[in-house]
Amino acid sequence: MSGDDDFKPKLGKIRSLGGKRGRRYLHRVLQAVVLAGGRHRRKRAGFQGNRIGRGAGVGRVLASRDGYAAFRQRNVIIKSRFVRVKGLKPSQVHLRYIQRDGVTRDGTPGQLYSASQDRADSGAFVERSAEDRHQFRFIVSIEDGAEYEDLKPVIRDLMKRMEADLGTGLDWVAVDHFNTGHPHTHIVLRGKDDRGKDLVIAREYMKHGMRERAREIVSLDLGPRTDLEIVRSRRAEMDQERFTNLDRRLQTLAREDGLVRVATERQSTLDQTLVAGRLQKLGRLGLAEEVAPGTWRLSEDLQITLRDMALKGDIIKTMNRELTERGRKLVAPDYIIYDPSDHKTQPITGRILARGLSDEINDRHYLIVEATDGYAHYVDIGAAEATDPSPEGSVVTIRPRMASARMVDKTVADIAAVHHGRYSRELHHAYDPTARAEYIEAHIRRLEAMRRETRGAQREPDGTWIIARDHLERAKAYDQRLGRANPVTVEVLSKQTIERQVRAVGVTWLDTELASETPTPLRETGFGSEAKEAIRQRRQWLMSQDLEISDHATPAQRTAFLATLRRRELTRVGTQLAEELGLTYRETPKAGRIDGIYRKAVDLPGGKFAVIETRGKDFMLVPWRPVMERGLGREISGVVRGDRISWSWGRERSGPEL
Repeated sequence: MSGDDDFKPKLGKIRSLGGKRGRRYLHRVLQAVVLAGGRHRRKRAGFQGNRIGRGAGVGRVLASRDGYAAFRQRNVIIKSRFVRVKGLKPSQVHLRYIQRDGVTRDGTPGQLYSASQDRADSGAFVERSAEDRHQFRFIVSIEDGAEYEDLKPVIRDLMKRMEADLGTGLDWVAVDHFNTGHPHTHIVLRGKDDRGKDLVIAREYMKHGMRERAREIVSLDLGPRTDLEIVRSRRAEMDQERFTNLDRRLQTLAREDGLVRVATERQSTLDQTLVAGRLQKLGRLGLAEEVAPGTWRLSEDLQITLRDMALKGDIIKTMNRELTERGRKLVAPDYIIYDPSDHKTQPITGRILARGLSDEINDRHYLIVEATDGYAHYVDIGAAEATDPSPEGSVVTIRPRMASARMVDKTVADIAAVHHGRYSRELHHAYDPTARAEYIEAHIRRLEAMRRETRGAQREPDGTWIIARDHLERAKAYDQRLGRANPVTVEVLSKQTIERQVRAVGVTWLDTELASETPTPLRETGFGSEAKEAIRQRRQWLMSQDLEISDHATPAQRTAFLATLRRRELTRVGTQLAEELGLTYRETPKAGRIDGIYRKAVDLPGGKFAVIETRGKDFMLVPWRPVMERGLGREISGVVRGDRISWSWGRERSGPEL
C-alpha cells in the first residue's frame, strides 16, 4: 500500500474506547474523585476509600462536633479490625479465646452474649458465619468502665445506635473482660447486613462514629467529666513512659526548627505547668534537650521511642504477672525479650511457662519460655493459628524466621530460566534425574502457597507453572510477609514435662539429648539445672531397663539406641490399640509400600503417629504429618525408604471410624 491509504494499526484492549474520548472520560472520573475529597483534595495523594460504605455521612458529622462538648465527654477507646474469613477455624479459635478462663471478676470463663440473649450459642454464630466473606472485630474500652457493674446494657445500646446509623440490622456476639485495669468488651460482628449482602462500613464511621456514639452513652450514664477529673487525667500523663496526648500537644507547639517554648501567650497556667513537667520527664529519658531557659528541642524519634518503651513496659508487666502466678519472682537480669529481627539472635530450647494474647484485636500471641540458658524469654509468636497449642511444660525449640529466598526457590528459578519461564514435575526430573518424588513435591507445595497468598506464580491446567523473572524477589517478599505475621518457628520437641519424661516408655527429648553428639548447652541455673538433673535420672532409669548409651558411643550405636526405644514404645501402644480396635498391630516395614486408610492420630511421648488400617485385619503406626489431617478416612499410599515415607492420597472411601 502507498499514498493516502497507508495506515499503521495500533492494537489495544477489546472494547477499549482509546484516544481522546477515553482520556476525557477517565479525566472526568478522576476529577469527581478529587472533588469528593472537598478541601482535602490537595492534601491527599489519591483516593483512599474512607467514605465508601455505610455510615460515612454520620461518621463525618460526629467527627466534626463541638470541641468543648467532646472535651467534657467520657473517654472511650475502640479498636477495630476487618478480618477475611477463611473457613470456620479462625472464628472458632477467636471466640474460644475471648471466652477463656479468668476474664470475669470472679475468675470464671467469659460468657458470650448477643442483642437478645445473655448466653449466646457460639457454635450457632459460627455456623451462621460459615458463608461470610469477612467479619468485624471490635474492642470497646471505657475509661471509667469500673463504675459499671454490668457492661451489657452499654454494648447493646451502642449496637442499637450503630444499626440506626448504618441503616441495617446487625448480627453480633460479645464478651466482657474484667481481667485488666480497664474493663473492656470484645465484639464480633458478622460481615452481612439484614438482607444477606456483604456489610461494608465506612472507615470514617469505624474511626470516629463508633467512638463518639459510645462516648455519648457513657457520658449520659455517668455525667460529663468534671474539671477535677480532667486535671487529674492530664497530670497523670506527665510521668508516663508512653506516647500521650500531651506529647502530641508538644509536637504541635514545636516550631519548624523543632523547638518548644514553655511560656506562650496562648497557654494557660495549667497548660504551662503540664508542658514544663512533661519536658522535664522527656529530658530525663533523653528524648528532649533544654537549649535555652524555657526552650526545648524534641528528639526526632520521640514518638517511636516512647511507643517502644510502652511496649517493653507492657511485656515486663506481663512476664511479672505470669511468673508471680506460678510463685516465682521476676529479676531484671534473668529475663530477655526475644527479638527475631536481630541477626545476632540465636535459637533457644526450653519449656513453655505460659502462653497468652499480646494483641487481642489482631490475635497475636506470646510464649514465655524458660530456656536452657537460664533466662526467661518473652517470645512474640504471631497469629494464633500459626502455632499448634502445646500444654505448659512442653519442651520446644524457637528459631527466628529467616526472610530470604530458599533453595527450592532458586531451583525453580534455575529450571524456569532454561525452559522459557516454565516449571513442572517433568521438567524438574529432566533437570535433576536423581531428585526424589517427595523432594519435587516440596517445590510444588511452595509454589501453591505463593500462588494462594500472593499470586506470585501461575498454574496452567496441565500442571505447568509460569514463573516470573523476578521469582526470587517475590519469594523473599512472601517470606517477609510471613515473618511479620509469624516472626518465629516453634518446634515442639516433647509435649511431656521433663519430670514425666524421666520414666516414659519411648523416645523423649531427654533421650535425644543423651544420644546427641552435640547436646544442648545447659546452665547451672533455672531450667538448665533442672534439665541436667532430669537427664541424670533418665540415664539411671534406662540402665534399669537394660538400655544404656555411652557418651563415647558411635553414630550407629546412637541411632540403634533411639530405634530400640521407639520400637518398644510403638509395640506397647500398638498392643493397647489392638485390643481396643479389634485389629492386629503390625510394625512398619523398613522398605516397601504401604496401602491403607488413615483413621486417626495418637500423641505419644516420642511424637504424633497416624493409625493406618491396611487392607487386611491389621494396622500400623506411622509418623504423622500435618497434611494427613485433610484426608481423614481416605485411602493413602506410601513408599518407605528407610526413615522417610512419601505419601499420596487415593480415592475417598467410607468405613467405620476407629
